[in-house]
Amino acid sequence: MSAATVALVIGMVSAAYMAWNIGANDVANAMGTSVGSGALTLGAAVVLAGIFEFAGASLVGTHVTETIRTGILDTSAFAAGSPILGPDGPRILLLGMVSALLAAGIWLQVATSLGLPVSTTHSIVGALVGFALVSVGSHSVRWGVVAKVSASWVLSPILGAMVAAGMFLFISYGILRREDPAGATRAMGPHLVAAVAFLLVLSFVYKVVDDIITSPPWWVVVVVAVVVAGLAYLLARALIERGWTEPEKPFVYVEGIFGRLQIVTACYVAFAHGANDVANAVGPAAAVVQIHELGALPPNVPVPEWILVAGGIGIVIGLGTWGYKVIATVGGAITELTPTRGFSAEFGAATTVLVASRMGLPVSTTHTLVGAVIGVGLARGLAAINLRMVGRIVNSWIVTLPVAGALAAGLFEVLRHFLA
Repeated sequence: MSAATVALVIGMVSAAYMAWNIGANDVANAMGTSVGSGALTLGAAVVLAGIFEFAGASLVGTHVTETIRTGILDTSAFAAGSPILGPDGPRILLLGMVSALLAAGIWLQVATSLGLPVSTTHSIVGALVGFALVSVGSHSVRWGVVAKVSASWVLSPILGAMVAAGMFLFISYGILRREDPAGATRAMGPHLVAAVAFLLVLSFVYKVVDDIITSPPWWVVVVVAVVVAGLAYLLARALIERGWTEPEKPFVYVEGIFGRLQIVTACYVAFAHGANDVANAVGPAAAVVQIHELGALPPNVPVPEWILVAGGIGIVIGLGTWGYKVIATVGGAITELTPTRGFSAEFGAATTVLVASRMGLPVSTTHTLVGAVIGVGLARGLAAINLRMVGRIVNSWIVTLPVAGALAAGLFEVLRHFLA
């Protein structure tokens, strides 16, 4: 077996390993708050997340991905005949992509074993930077992009916390502290359902469909979102009004309504996560295949359907086998959650990611959701937050880039030595 074939096999195994760890760590973004609030049992969350993650990855996953995730590297430095690498450029890039996948997967597994939610995108970015530094040098790294990614450590959780806290305070004063919380939910519930539907349509278009239909007209998107929101309002109103009687336990009724809303948003987040974040595993894997087959890397790398399906399967297996650790952290170790609080956190995270994406700001879904959970806790007072756990999570975010980079650099040197 040739060295190139061995590298290809290692690359495919590393991609599967990466997908498994994405499922184990990142899917807590979708289901952690639902489990923590009691809206879903852990078993139901695993089943639902598995279905929607796989559907998102296999049905509308990114079919054409950038050569290097988020444009972090200048690929011309690895072209055949480059001044530094000469004809070995593509082979070095292939080994680097394999090293990055393996390093990012290892770091994600370490973080998951500790129950720490970290960004898979930051992990793969750090790994790519590490291999580039030891193979070509700092000039091959687009440091402006790295700076933007690093800035999202601060930007993502702050924005998520602000929006989530605002939503929870709105629910708290508009519903929970009213004399008749059940009646207030009856009046305001359909409006909240419509708002969620409007947000989900916009998110679906700009976070999922935009990869398939380039730049759909904004007014068409808004019209569709308004129509869907209107239908959702009418349906919610009809369901609430049907057989309405004043509940004996109004707060149980209120939390039950928000628990159902939270399940809907969680399923959407899982679908969108599978569609978008599977690229963290399949993008580099597709690049490895292209370099092996063509001896070069085109500007845009087509991702075969079988790779998308394999990535989706890997994510689901990771979720089912080890996802409970990070789900437990997001769902209960940061602050105590109820369906109203969990809904506020998911609404805040989804809104922040949507707005930031449309403004071109690089934000992490993981960081945003954790920040949103913290924001909901802070709305109830500092004592409601587990500051020790928050400190551990923040520290894991800080070390993600350098640790993944160091791992990738070391693995690259090992692969280059044995597969020279």
